[in-house]
Amino acid sequence: MKEAIVLYPAATSHQMISMVELAKLILQHHPNISITILVAMMPFDTSTIPARISSISQTSLPISFLSLPPPSENPPGPAAAATLGKAAFDYIRLYTPKVLDVLKAISLTSTVLAFIISTFGITYDTLIPTYLYFTSGASSFASILYLPTIHNQTTKSFKDLPNNTPLHFPGLPPIKPSHLPEPLLDRDHPAYQEFFSLGTLLPNLKGMILNTFDMLEPQAIKAITEGACVPKGSTPPLYCIGPRIVDAKQRGVSDDALSKCLLWLDKQPSQSVVFLCFGRKGAFSAPQLKEIAFGLERSKQRFMWVVRNPPPNSDTEPDLEELMPEGFLERTKERGLVLKSWAPQAAILSHQAVGGFVTHCGWNSVLEAVTYGVPMLPWPLYAEQKLNSVVLAEEIKLTPMPILTEDGKGGVVSSEEVERKVRELMGLEGKRFRESSSMMKIMAMAAWTNGGSSFTALSKLVASWKQEQS
Repeated sequence: MKEAIVLYPAATSHQMISMVELAKLILQHHPNISITILVAMMPFDTSTIPARISSISQTSLPISFLSLPPPSENPPGPAAAATLGKAAFDYIRLYTPKVLDVLKAISLTSTVLAFIISTFGITYDTLIPTYLYFTSGASSFASILYLPTIHNQTTKSFKDLPNNTPLHFPGLPPIKPSHLPEPLLDRDHPAYQEFFSLGTLLPNLKGMILNTFDMLEPQAIKAITEGACVPKGSTPPLYCIGPRIVDAKQRGVSDDALSKCLLWLDKQPSQSVVFLCFGRKGAFSAPQLKEIAFGLERSKQRFMWVVRNPPPNSDTEPDLEELMPEGFLERTKERGLVLKSWAPQAAILSHQAVGGFVTHCGWNSVLEAVTYGVPMLPWPLYAEQKLNSVVLAEEIKLTPMPILTEDGKGGVVSSEEVERKVRELMGLEGKRFRESSSMMKIMAMAAWTNGGSSFTALSKLVASWKQEQS
């Protein structure tokens, strides 16, 4: 029978993108196998998946997509489940019988070498070797693995601890409670148990795959591989195969969108532009947008800034004239470009005119900045971004200390703070971060040379599949 691998990127379009990239990577080392990606359509964050499937299906890659039939029962919606995170787990569980049926069907005609999932906390009763692909960094993964241990060290939720209480996770610098993702702050939060239960999944895994590389997060990777994050259990083998990023063309970026940004950047001096972009969900209040605008204007720096509408209308196109301070767009038109809602981030970061990146520190954004050697100024907003930003600043020494919205008056960071931070990043004080970012770019490239850490990790992963069949 032919050899196959089944990938299951449950829940979000982000996980679908990451899984497709993993599939391409596997095919580079194992071109004779077939890959099937299971598609479970959720009622949230899946709108771009059909277009992505269509673009991959038009290539010659041996990747097929199999849409799972919808569950027969209706799960509670996001509102009833209290949070989107909990709702995602509820939906994924309802798909579990369908997933198992599909795996059995594929096994009748193929030898399934591996079943790779992207969601923890959910077990699949299958004899097929199962791997977890965690699409965030090793530091975030280490904190989740250690959660049951640190949970037992106190009877309080993290939110009820003084914020200056240092939390000690293996491989990480001391973390404040407020730096953890929101679901982890309250042990009564509906999604808390989902994160907590990762430890119960580990014994069922043949391995764990992370989109990072040894020289980026050495301490967190060491803590995981040595078992420090699961002191009372066993830790499966860890395979760090990053950095894997998606360029603008692979993301289906229109030529018009790409050309507008690149033509403007082509006119700017080398490393002179600070780029501000906060992800698909990164939206600020109207007062905060005005503070950012004033700060950029007073900084005198060239800038490219992606602006989304304030919540709750952040998915609609913003009216820049209404959101920006009066006259701002006219006064800064010679040295600034404000874009509505979205921009081809990877293409922008790869341009020689970009010299700094104000980012929310989503893991994909971090990897793109690292890959292109662009120094970052962290401004984390949600999920694991605060933890990422602290690790980047205090452990890896790759960035200045982050801008934190809660440190601002009334939750708004002042224009003076924005101006100061941007000047520091782009000026003489940012020299050490430019140097460290350039060095990390070289290390990222080295990870994928023959014999590099990520090259070797993927080779070992593929070899383990072959050994299972021998």
